[in-house]
Amino acid sequence: MKRPAVVSDLLSSLLRGTPAEQRLKEGRIWLVWEDAVGSRIASHAQPAAFRNGVLTLHVDSAPWLQQLNFLKKDLIGKVNAELEEEMVKELQLKGGKIRPPSPAAPPKPVPRRELRDDERHWIAEQTETLRDPELRAALENLIRKDREHQDKD
Repeated sequence: MKRPAVVSDLLSSLLRGTPAEQRLKEGRIWLVWEDAVGSRIASHAQPAAFRNGVLTLHVDSAPWLQQLNFLKKDLIGKVNAELEEEMVKELQLKGGKIRPPSPAAPPKPVPRRELRDDERHWIAEQTETLRDPELRAALENLIRKDREHQDKD
């Protein structure tokens, strides 16, 4: 490996050919649901289960259940398009509770501190034997960020 790899790529290659690989693919349905069907439908119907190509949706009211029954083929097409593969073959609609979307909490600022000159020098020493300048810079950056988040020695 010449460069650091994305964790999701590593997991995909590690799980390739195992049942867990398929489960990870299926889990994407929950992630793409709102983008695929739109926020209006997603606020009234949410994925509840997926098994053997059948996506079960919980729908919050009888009128929405009836309306979505007419839109099944369209919804299947939209979800599969968002997944970029034909995973969902059928929709099963059931009355059920819908969880309100959780508000995205703003990220907390990470406390950092200024590095001392001796720390900067130490970081440079740790990476000076690396010949690849890109790798050296990446490692220096990683060590620097780690040090910035540590308490002063």
